[in-house]
Amino acid sequence: MSLVRLKIKGISYSQTQNGAYALILNEVDGDRKLPIVIGAFEAQSIAIALEKEIKPPRPLTHDLFKNFSDRFDIVIKQVIIHKLVDGVFYSSIICERDKVEEIIDARTSDAIALALRFNAPIFTYKTILDKAGIFLKFSSKENDKEQKDDSIVVDEILQEGETVEIDSGSATPYKELSLDELHKELEKAVANEDYEKAASLRDEISKRK
Repeated sequence: MSLVRLKIKGISYSQTQNGAYALILNEVDGDRKLPIVIGAFEAQSIAIALEKEIKPPRPLTHDLFKNFSDRFDIVIKQVIIHKLVDGVFYSSIICERDKVEEIIDARTSDAIALALRFNAPIFTYKTILDKAGIFLKFSSKENDKEQKDDSIVVDEILQEGETVEIDSGSATPYKELSLDELHKELEKAVANEDYEKAASLRDEISKRK
């Protein structure tokens, strides 16, 4: 079976379902997106890995795993999302130590959080993308509506019980803050280990750039 390389498009949360975070993976050489619902902790961990400005004062679990692996010369070579059963994605982490390769089973959210920290590529099989991938294309005139439409799609599909969510363009409570105030709030959130708030602040800062 042929492998398809994926990249992270974004991470967000549902407007109608509390605690329903999601990750969107986009095929590198195509337009299909693979949406995966993930837990709050994993969402925060992935968001922090994506945003280099957020530096936790103490290592998160995935950071600890990276530090442990570096100490013992273990390298993650790649992550493969290899199976989809009843809406649940299964992944494998391909590791190497002393030129010996090992395959470790992992939750997809954990596997991707680690792949980011090791700069490892993420793949899935074409059959999985054919089954669960979705197309979301917008013309240039519709770009300003993309985030709103994405959010609607997220909630409609989640209500149907499927593992799909798109980046949300929802309004945040930080719109009234200046960029300097946002950066100060971000520093406070990280210092207090409130990574959910930090991720929201990071999103607002990214919108201003």
